[in-house]
Amino acid sequence: MSQLKPYKFHRLLKSVLWGGDRMAEFKGLDIDVPNVGESWELSGVEGNESIVKGGEDDGLTLSQLIERHKGSLVGEAVYAQHGSKFPLLVKIIDAEQDLSLQVHPNDELARERHNCFGKTEMWYLIDHKPGAKILSGMSQEITPEEYEQRVANNTILDVVAQHESHEGDVFFLPSGRIHGIGGGNLIAEVQQTSDITYRVYDYDRRDAQGNARELHVEQARDAIDYKVYDSYVLPNPGDKRGDAPLVKCPYFDVHRIALDGVDTYVNDKDSFVIVMCLKGTVVITDDNGNITPMHRGETILVPASLKRLQLDGHAMLLTATV
Repeated sequence: MSQLKPYKFHRLLKSVLWGGDRMAEFKGLDIDVPNVGESWELSGVEGNESIVKGGEDDGLTLSQLIERHKGSLVGEAVYAQHGSKFPLLVKIIDAEQDLSLQVHPNDELARERHNCFGKTEMWYLIDHKPGAKILSGMSQEITPEEYEQRVANNTILDVVAQHESHEGDVFFLPSGRIHGIGGGNLIAEVQQTSDITYRVYDYDRRDAQGNARELHVEQARDAIDYKVYDSYVLPNPGDKRGDAPLVKCPYFDVHRIALDGVDTYVNDKDSFVIVMCLKGTVVITDDNGNITPMHRGETILVPASLKRLQLDGHAMLLTATV
């Protein structure tokens, strides 16, 4: 079997009700697609799988790629636990309008109700427009009964914590935490591979036929963590050069690398590495001498068998492992 190289994938863009017009510019795409709210950078979600672009494995879905290369690609322990199911879903989100207020179930509840994993996720704020906000967590502890009353009388936002957006802000969103992306935010998202979302509140928006989107008020009742926590925003790494850890949890470990010149990234885990380029350009040279250039808006999957990457450029990168 030939030596593995970092992989790039065909784009997977989603036009949505709340989407904006920044995705094409951010990713350097010559497209005319309206309201692109999401770019699924790396996905193993059935029906929305990433497709390999170029190389000997060109055209394979992500699950087919994993089945071909197994632990050499994702890590032996990862393959033993997940098989050909890729454990993370990575997106770029451009919210021109407010997204719905929502919550995700934990693994236990999701298995019981949907026979799938729950969803824990994190956000890194790439850019924002003036006045943009992030909703995350409760500002006031309420009971499940009061939650239902507030949804019914449109006062639920009064007890949800709202945070002014700043570039580089980091939000950890464990399952159960109520949250929403305010209009004007451009965000990188790393999450468990799950598409289970309970929509709690949607600003009474209507589609072209005048229909309101489905809400999941009753299902969300048992999924929400109603406690109030001291802080919902993690430390902002700011202009700090080098490697800054952002979020580490049982599902993923995400770092930000501010690169100005040449640096070395060492993967000391039994895991693949996802690399997202959020600013600038970088040239990555792996253990085997393969050269992979990246520009803003690109994402690559680095096989677990590659342990040492030379990074050369001026860029802002996110890395994600499990």
